[in-house]
Amino acid sequence: MLNRLLGIAPLLIASLIATLTVSGPLALAHGPTPHKTKETLAIEAPPEAVWAVLADFDDMAAWHPMVTRSEGDGGTANGAQRTITLDSGGQLVDGLDEFDAAARSYTYRLARENLEVFPVSFYSATIAVNPAGQGRSEVVWTGRFYRGDTGNYPPESLNDAAAVAAMTQFLRTGLEGLKQTVEAAPTD
Repeated sequence: MLNRLLGIAPLLIASLIATLTVSGPLALAHGPTPHKTKETLAIEAPPEAVWAVLADFDDMAAWHPMVTRSEGDGGTANGAQRTITLDSGGQLVDGLDEFDAAARSYTYRLARENLEVFPVSFYSATIAVNPAGQGRSEVVWTGRFYRGDTGNYPPESLNDAAAVAAMTQFLRTGLEGLKQTVEAAPTD
């Protein structure tokens, strides 16, 4: 029996080496990694005032400095879509997944990518307005996304770093624009 096992062992070792040689590089190659960015900003206004500006899903251009135009077709109904035109001239189409006026939040996703203007192949995002005490608000905008090129060797313009930088800048600039818009509005 020992002779039989010793005779099989070289075959098993050779088979294992062949498997690792062929599949080893494949195991190292992988597709895109999901990313998440979360931006938070305090606004010197009550949550109701912030939500009054933010709640119009179709009109992101009213408060986001990187959006020059925003048009929608369904208001705040789940499945509604909006097309935003970025200051670069390109457009993105978003679809509304969930709108919760009571919680002052909504979740949406990229419905149609445009890699020429935004190096992200897919994203979903949630923006929410929370009370922060004494007539103040905290707005939290979270995005989950994938890089623009989902292949194993993306070009620099569509890699993970480009996607993270673009998404972080978009959320941060949007929150700063929202803050400026709300805080500049006349109070009653």
